[in-house]
Amino acid sequence: MLQAGIVGLPNVGKSTLFNAITATAKAESANYPFCTIEPNVGVVTVPDARLYKIQDLVKTQVVIPTAFEFVDIAGLVKGASKGEGLGNQFLHNIREVDAIIQVVRCFDDENTIHVAGKIDPLDDIEVINTELALADLSTVEKRKARIAKQVKAKEKEALLEDIVLDKVQNLLEGCTFFSTESFTDEEKIVLKGLHLMCSKPVIYAANVSEADLATGNDYVKKVQEYAQKNGAGVVIISAQIESELVDLSEEEKKEYLSDLGVESSGVERMIKSVYDLLGLRTYITAGEKEVRAWTITAGDKAPAAAGVIHTDFEKGFIKAEVIGYEDFIACGSHAKAREAGKARLEGKEYVVQDGDIMTFRFAN
Repeated sequence: MLQAGIVGLPNVGKSTLFNAITATAKAESANYPFCTIEPNVGVVTVPDARLYKIQDLVKTQVVIPTAFEFVDIAGLVKGASKGEGLGNQFLHNIREVDAIIQVVRCFDDENTIHVAGKIDPLDDIEVINTELALADLSTVEKRKARIAKQVKAKEKEALLEDIVLDKVQNLLEGCTFFSTESFTDEEKIVLKGLHLMCSKPVIYAANVSEADLATGNDYVKKVQEYAQKNGAGVVIISAQIESELVDLSEEEKKEYLSDLGVESSGVERMIKSVYDLLGLRTYITAGEKEVRAWTITAGDKAPAAAGVIHTDFEKGFIKAEVIGYEDFIACGSHAKAREAGKARLEGKEYVVQDGDIMTFRFAN
């Protein structure tokens, strides 16, 4: 299951957002630092209206969207890597995640204390990035010490890892997230095994007041400019609004959001941004038993897509029947799509497209 880690300074709206994402009250939300004492993990389904349109056609009662896991950790403060606040004891909880969502305060409210005593989103970003980079540097230094003997003995794997560690060390001196583009494919495998936080894709969730949700504000513009320079994503959200949407019906949500001048919730846009940032796609299996979404990486071929369901599907892959989403909706069923010539058999080299409705043929 895909994971995103939620980080940020205390009182930026992290736990409020987490509660809204998971529609639970697992994370206590209060106006004081460190109210999240233990890491919170919540699972949310990925919104996909296509599944329910297909459900109406195939007459099934079961729809299984793909899922996303969010990990919310205690608010970090300046000096966390050296033990300030709650220290970096919770950082290991986000080392395994696929992407990091950094919640940044972009609203003024004299009733909500800011840990630094002022509102400055770029300064907040710098504090968090520095603490994550320092924690990663500690990991790199420990790893270098651990493989020192193997490097001295000129063991091939250790020499490669040492090259990667040196590259990472230089990049982390900038105390920010870094791109993995300068690493070879072989080096990327080593890098992945290090589970460094600063090598992960990042999205800045600019948390604004209700009044600024549709258009943003000057704080948001600064975050957007920073993100553009650093290859990151930005989503404007209002954690308070998201928490209010939890108790509304779908129709009420649409009406409420429309009145605010936005088409979809911040949570939906955030999940979509994570998918875009990670280069993810969805294909669908549909029948009387269930309609189900499956997550793959852009560029995956049919056997790899089959393997997401079960490794035996990939090993024994023969062919895949593929119907495009729009064609399926227009035809109304697998049988009618076949009659109309819209269903096609694809082999091992077929690159799966987002929304493809697939049926696999495989050898046992």
